[in-house]
This record gives sequence, structure tokens and C-alpha cells, in this order.
Amino acid sequence: MYVPPQFLEIEIDEITAITQAAPLACIVAQTAQGLIANHIPLLSAPDSRLIGHVAAANDMHRLITEGQEVLTIFRGNDAYVSPNYYPSKAEHHRHVPTWNYQVVHVYGTISFQYDDHAKRAAVALLTRDHERRINGQHAWKMADAPKDYMQQMLDGIVAFHINVRTILAKSKLSQNRDARDYEGTISGLKAAGHDAMAAKMENRSKKPA
Repeated sequence: MYVPPQFLEIEIDEITAITQAAPLACIVAQTAQGLIANHIPLLSAPDSRLIGHVAAANDMHRLITEGQEVLTIFRGNDAYVSPNYYPSKAEHHRHVPTWNYQVVHVYGTISFQYDDHAKRAAVALLTRDHERRINGQHAWKMADAPKDYMQQMLDGIVAFHINVRTILAKSKLSQNRDARDYEGTISGLKAAGHDAMAAKMENRSKKPA
């Protein structure tokens, strides 16, 4: 990924926020059949591994070899930026459109697990995290489903984890603009309905230099 120095994201809290807000990651791998990509919800475990599961019918776990390196992409907020957002445009017109976005690339080796214990753990961790966010104390639990049905569902998946080797993150948030064009971009994004991106930029501008 091309990352000019001003767009390199090094804040751990911000990188974590991006991955947590966009847990549906894209896992890319080279195989004997060429490049493959799968979109899979992932969770970062306390030991920094990424945990997930795929359908047993998904050839991903057959095409990717054990311990192979994969690229996992977490795509955060993005928004088109018009030159009209910049107050300085009226003075010299030396601006072109661009795109603001946040993305995290995680490189690591993947390992698949086929045993019930690993599959139950993966499902439990993922559902607990997302259910608590959505339903709080009324969160769905695996025990809520009939045992035979739950076992049937588990029999149809394969668990995996990715041992993280390298993380490369990019926050392209108009850091290369002067203060008035930066503020103009925030206003323009808000007017266009991109409140989340505007909020990211506002929060960044409030941080100490």
C-alpha cells in the first residue's frame, strides 16, 4: 500500500478503532488457483491474533496452506472530497478532486482448526462481542439455540486464527491541506452527509501536534 508519510497512521488507539468499527475484513491470499479474497468478520484476541471462521463449503481453507501468509484488509470510513470544499479554490483554482479514507492492512500467517473446541471458541468470542454491542444484557448466546441445531451449525464451519506479523495503517484525512481548506473540507463533508468522516477529521484537528 502506498502511504505518504503524512498519511501514515501510527496511533494504536486509532488503528484499533478502525478495525473494531469495520470488523468485516477482506482476507487476500495467493493460491495454486491464483489470488483469492474472502470477506469475513474478525475479532482481535487478547494475544493480538485475529480470530474468525468460514463455512466448511468455502474452499478458502483448502486452497490456503497451513501457516501461509495472508493479507487482511480492514476498510474504515471513506468519502469523496470536492475541490469546491476548499476556500482557496476561489483564489487560484489549483485543486483537483480526491478521496479521504482510512484503511488497515494486517499481514500474518493463518492456521485452520477443525475441532469442536476451537470452533465453539471462535463463534462464542465473535457473537459475544457483537451481541453485547447490539443487545447488551439481552445478548444472544450459543446456549439459546437447541444443542443439536448448534452442533449442526458448528459442523458446517472451520475456525481459524491469523498470527499477526505486520500492521500498516493509513489515515488520509486532508492532513496535507492548510487550516482553512481543512476546515472547509469538514464543512463540505458534513453538507454531503459524510458525518463520520467529518468527525474523524474534527477529532484529529483537536489532538496536540
